[in-house]
Amino acid sequence: MPMPLNVLTQALLKAAKTAGADAADAMAVQGTSVSIDVRAGALEHAERSEGIDLGLRVFVGQKVANVSASDTSDRTIEEMAARAVAMAQEAPEDPYAGLADPDQLTQTRNADDLELYDPTPEPTAEALQDDAMRAEAAALAVKGVTQAQGATAAYGARDVYLAASNGFEGGYSRTDRAISCVAIAGSGTQMERDYSGDSRIFQGDLRSAQDIGTEAGMRVLERMDARQPKTGTYPVLFDERISASLIGHMLAAANGAAVARGATWLRDALGEDLLPKGLDVIENPHRKRAGGSRPFDAEGLPTKVRKIIDNGTLTGWTLDLANARKLDMQSTGNAARGPSSGPSPATWNVALTQGDASRADLIREMGTGLLVTSMIGSTINPNTGDYSRGAAGLWVENGEITYAVNECTIAGNLRDMLRSIVPANDARTHLSRIVPSLLVPGMTLAGS
Repeated sequence: MPMPLNVLTQALLKAAKTAGADAADAMAVQGTSVSIDVRAGALEHAERSEGIDLGLRVFVGQKVANVSASDTSDRTIEEMAARAVAMAQEAPEDPYAGLADPDQLTQTRNADDLELYDPTPEPTAEALQDDAMRAEAAALAVKGVTQAQGATAAYGARDVYLAASNGFEGGYSRTDRAISCVAIAGSGTQMERDYSGDSRIFQGDLRSAQDIGTEAGMRVLERMDARQPKTGTYPVLFDERISASLIGHMLAAANGAAVARGATWLRDALGEDLLPKGLDVIENPHRKRAGGSRPFDAEGLPTKVRKIIDNGTLTGWTLDLANARKLDMQSTGNAARGPSSGPSPATWNVALTQGDASRADLIREMGTGLLVTSMIGSTINPNTGDYSRGAAGLWVENGEITYAVNECTIAGNLRDMLRSIVPANDARTHLSRIVPSLLVPGMTLAGS
């Protein structure tokens, strides 16, 4: 049996001090994952993994180095510390490196209130295989579906623990359970495919395998007999399945690491209107049973609810300690890291204000245009926000869906697109990013 994670992290800190580090933090992640794939009613692939990863970051003055290992022996811990200190001594000075001050640290040291761990026993491989087979069977039962590319059921559990020489020490556990299915219709060059899936922290919240398979089958039938739309300027409605990508581009541009480098189209946009008035983007890392929830960030700072966009206006950057120091600001408690890397800024759960109209209402209102249900490729200029992506979906004529489309490209500028978005009211509220379908009134569409 390996040592408890709190004991391992403390051993790493002690070894770092012995090796000559001025300060250090240590991270330990221990997890189990099981995945079952089926195809054509038979087991295709089964995989189970268990492991532990240790990470140690040391500071020698303003020099920093990070090392990791998956062996918990005393010898390995001592060697990690010695190697990390030797690496740090050869590293260049970083004036922004350093741990949090003790008065910056959170007093919350676990995630008991966030319901991130499902105490239900781990599902057996047989139960996972049964879920995957029922999802595939449901897809194949949809008239018009010719085959299933496969279905997958998976389970994961992990423990995370973080400790630092500034006095911070805390950890928590997570679980996740997922089912997905890919359905195929047509044949030859007319073949199309689509998918459905669900992932939850608590197994009891997961949608049924039959529902997932049926939805995959229904979705692929909508894509049949696709055509290229005519080139022109049209309204484009981003389906809820993919609309979060638009808000994701904005969040990436407001990331403190990009801002500190000056490599973002939002570098001078603090305090500007990015979205229409009345719309907020709220980050809430304390939502129960949500994938992006966490009680503290990777530097031991408290996570907190914040409005990234308030009434359409950008209020601040997403910051960890180092990038906050570069910008002469305060960390927003958004440091993320793994055992093999140092912290960097990341957003947690975010939600865009939902609208009053349904997706069907927006389809009627858009007149003639494109409902995008999937995208491929990406050409996005991080400095200008110029946006171009391959798209497929459904063509809307006179407010009604008429036929499937593919092999087209949609283009615009993210700043212009975001300023004009019209949100629907169909966002799934259990997701980490709660973003409804979004209508952009005018984009360039390249087709036939």
